[in-house]
Amino acid sequence: ARRRATELLDRLDLGQSASVAVGHYSGGMRRRLDLAMSLIGRPRIVFLDEPTTGLDPRSRRGMWEIIRELVDDGVTIFLTTQYLEEADQLADRIAVLDGGRLVAEGTASELKRLVPGGHIEVRFADLPSLDAADRTVRGATRDQDALTLAVPSDGSVGSLRALLARLDDEDIAIEDLSIHTPDLDDVFFALTGAARATSDTGAARATTTTEVNAR
Repeated sequence: ARRRATELLDRLDLGQSASVAVGHYSGGMRRRLDLAMSLIGRPRIVFLDEPTTGLDPRSRRGMWEIIRELVDDGVTIFLTTQYLEEADQLADRIAVLDGGRLVAEGTASELKRLVPGGHIEVRFADLPSLDAADRTVRGATRDQDALTLAVPSDGSVGSLRALLARLDDEDIAIEDLSIHTPDLDDVFFALTGAARATSDTGAARATTTTEVNAR
């Protein structure tokens, strides 16, 4: 057990502080110590409750790397977080809870497709090409100054291929394109009604639970 403890402290960058009283640890160090204690028994499943709350951006990124390393070692992690970027970066699957009720579950990409507002922005080299595309593609929003069309899309590869095939059938050349999809913030507010359900501090009452699976 002592050897395992030393190994974990070194792995979590706490080895040099092993003799320091925990009361003198920073918030980030305490979070890493909590994680080290939970890993003593070499568990295959770990539950982490908001492990990066209160950490500065650098410490948060460091915790992300530790979590990724654990997954690479074959550990499955269930993680609760209110940082949606964290869920997007780490999770294989995400469950959104609102008031103790499961309101959505899936991959980040699947959840983003639940929210309208995604579109493909296509830029053309000249006005005739823009005019031709505008006649061909229904429901698009035109920006004549920028020579672009914003075409509603669910962000899937299939919708992109269908659009490109339609333009190609009409011999309309494009200059550039970009895909814009809703982010998890949009998903969160759409699914939880968090604008109406806020705590006294303004933080949403909903929680995102993420599952990071061993690959």
